Amino acid sequence: MTVTLADVAARARVSPATVSRVLNGNYPVAAATRERVMHAVDELDYVPNGPASSLAAATSDLVGILVNDIADPFFGIMAGAAQSAMGAGGPGLAGGEKLAVVCNTGGSPERELTYLTLLQRQRAAAVILTGGSLEDAGHQAAVTAKLARLAEAGTRLVLCGRPPVPDVAAATLAFDNRTGARLLTEHLLALGHRRIGYVAGPADRTTTRHRLEGHRAALAAAGVPEGPTAHGPYDRASGRTATTELLRRAPGLTAVVAANDTVALGVCAALRERGLSIPGDVSVAGFDDLPFTVDVVPALTTVRLPLHEAGARAGRLALGTEAAPAGGTAVIPAELVVRGSTAPPRG
Repeated sequence: MTVTLADVAARARVSPATVSRVLNGNYPVAAATRERVMHAVDELDYVPNGPASSLAAATSDLVGILVNDIADPFFGIMAGAAQSAMGAGGPGLAGGEKLAVVCNTGGSPERELTYLTLLQRQRAAAVILTGGSLEDAGHQAAVTAKLARLAEAGTRLVLCGRPPVPDVAAATLAFDNRTGARLLTEHLLALGHRRIGYVAGPADRTTTRHRLEGHRAALAAAGVPEGPTAHGPYDRASGRTATTELLRRAPGLTAVVAANDTVALGVCAALRERGLSIPGDVSVAGFDDLPFTVDVVPALTTVRLPLHEAGARAGRLALGTEAAPAGGTAVIPAELVVRGSTAPPRG
């Protein structure tokens, strides 16, 4: 149901005229009253109507692309591909190209909700959310409510590399992280590794859980005990710190699986600092197949996710130039890429 100015007035316990004055900023209003009105606006997700906003209603030229970290190639590749696809032509929702705005949340749940609110108020034509979601019931409920409001207003929603959101009309491109992680661990097991450490991402992210589940499924199927696991951010420093912890807990590790390719760089650095060779002493594997993985020495064994292709498809879905997948969700397959950083264990 659409929230009206009268609803805001009732929640703030003021007149509709006072709400209008606060929102238009053209008449003095007491600070306490203004704060009460704006709190009601936020609580109700109110989006003002009128000549100015109606021009932007779901036919605006604005598309928001939410990323955790634009400096991370995982997000940069998808955002860049989506933006390029939106500028490549096609009539889109309002005709012509769109203004793609990249919203960098820094992994903050609060920033994610703030950007969704701002995009709602701007009547964005489309919103693309990339990467895994936070596994917190309160935050998930808040995001679901925001997305439902956006969809109700006519905004096209696309989830890229993110699990589907129940009861929200969105086109979902979900990466098959579980299968990718399972294939990677099966590769190490086939080489003969039985003492495998795992450097995982943040424990409260869906991507982390799905990749770890795939890893554990492969170990369980082979009857191999799970090695030590350490959690941390998806960055190089985390790989170095976690590797130190893993080797302290299990000095005889013969392989380390990293949460992503950037973390794998930190793993390799920590191993070399201890005089260990790759893959002679310890095999190392990553995930995502970022561009630099073929240039490191040795080249990194990893799991390829088609980030550019997925981002471009998300852009077309946002424009409406590509039909939504059947059932609303398309599972994007993951592919094992074997390179020089993995080999059979010595002895």
